[in-house]
Amino acid sequence: MFPLGMVVFPHQVVGLCVFESRYQQLLDDVNDAQRFGTCLIARGSEVGGGDERTFVGTMLNIRGQQRMDDGKILVVVEGTSCFAIESWLDDQPYPRALAEERCCDDVMIDPDLLRHAETSVRALRNLQSEVAADEVFARNCAMAEDPWERSWQLCSMTPMALRDQFKVISMSDPNERLGLLVEICCERYGDYERMLSLETDAPFG
Repeated sequence: MFPLGMVVFPHQVVGLCVFESRYQQLLDDVNDAQRFGTCLIARGSEVGGGDERTFVGTMLNIRGQQRMDDGKILVVVEGTSCFAIESWLDDQPYPRALAEERCCDDVMIDPDLLRHAETSVRALRNLQSEVAADEVFARNCAMAEDPWERSWQLCSMTPMALRDQFKVISMSDPNERLGLLVEICCERYGDYERMLSLETDAPFG
């Protein structure tokens, strides 16, 4: 297990810089499977241990890795599925846990809600690009046709606080998750509007 100070959603691709020896050992141990789990660190630091971890996580597939001259390992991973942690084991040689797959509710995703969520996310990202352009890497992202994958993509595209990320990934009903995503987008949209208004009203120096 590789606890992080961030949430990784299924179908989200992220890069990790692995420099602690225990997590480099983890990469060696999963060399054949090319997959490992992660969860959010609720309190504490992801360096050195002694952290408090959540009990919902994401399985990650390794898409590529490269060892640098300074000993660090750069890893590109993609989230695949969620799991629930039943109990934590001893942290030697690295964090380990007993976990089981945490399936989403077997319900059909509401297509109207999915479209509404996507419109909300794209509108928020467009406004975000006006206020904090350095935070937005790409506004027009290619979306999957599969509604389940698409819904998770929207989660990873939404700029939101860490606590909201955890709320989103903790929900098992995809429609409730999309509903929460719309609420978060509306709240964040208001935040960015106020920030933009302050920039517009600021006197020129």
